[in-house]
Amino acid sequence: MKRFFNSGVGIVFILLLVSNFMNGGLSDPVSYFYRILILLPGIIIGLSFHEFAHGFVSYKLGDPTPKNQGRLTLNPKAHFDPFGFLALVFLGFGWGIPVQINPNYYKHKRRDELLVACAGVTMNLILAIVAAFIVRLIFISNPYIMQTTFGDNLIQIMMGIISINLILLVFNLIPIPPLDGFNVITQVFNLRGTKFYNTVYKNGFIILLILLLVGVVDKVISPVFSLLYGLIVSNIIL
Repeated sequence: MKRFFNSGVGIVFILLLVSNFMNGGLSDPVSYFYRILILLPGIIIGLSFHEFAHGFVSYKLGDPTPKNQGRLTLNPKAHFDPFGFLALVFLGFGWGIPVQINPNYYKHKRRDELLVACAGVTMNLILAIVAAFIVRLIFISNPYIMQTTFGDNLIQIMMGIISINLILLVFNLIPIPPLDGFNVITQVFNLRGTKFYNTVYKNGFIILLILLLVGVVDKVISPVFSLLYGLIVSNIIL
């Protein structure tokens, strides 16, 4: 997804963080920070692969911009936005540094921009499915693995990878700029240049801010995430 190009993101993050803590986010600090440690591998993998996928697809479609900017790497340092990383850790959604692209290099602009827009979330879905198969293989090789501390932590980390990648997938597909979902509907319905596109693009940050603060985003993410998580767990792991 594209980053929040607005200094207000810091204020938004602080408001949401305070709200989270006031609603019991730190009622059990030990469990809270243990959960963060368990989710950390998933966050690092999910964000890095998501942004890499955008750059890789754009590069393969003829755009040298991601390569010139050093974004064709899985090194987390190349992709992490501080606020986006902390938001994913503490708030349950997040973003990375946007991969800049130049559509002028594309042979078929609408199609290729759509492919680039879908690349990140597609990668997140693939990672979630791969992680689920790994969990299945672990259980097949050692059905009693969770009876050990190491085994229990390993499974929780793998399940965290599944969860984080599904969260990134669902959050990024919300059709509001600067999220990938807005670029998807822009290309599918050829909205660029329309009054609707210009209005929403111009006010996207404010719209997303309001939806975040009133809890609409969470209400959208939660049921879709639960559906996808249930499908993956029931069809692959169980």
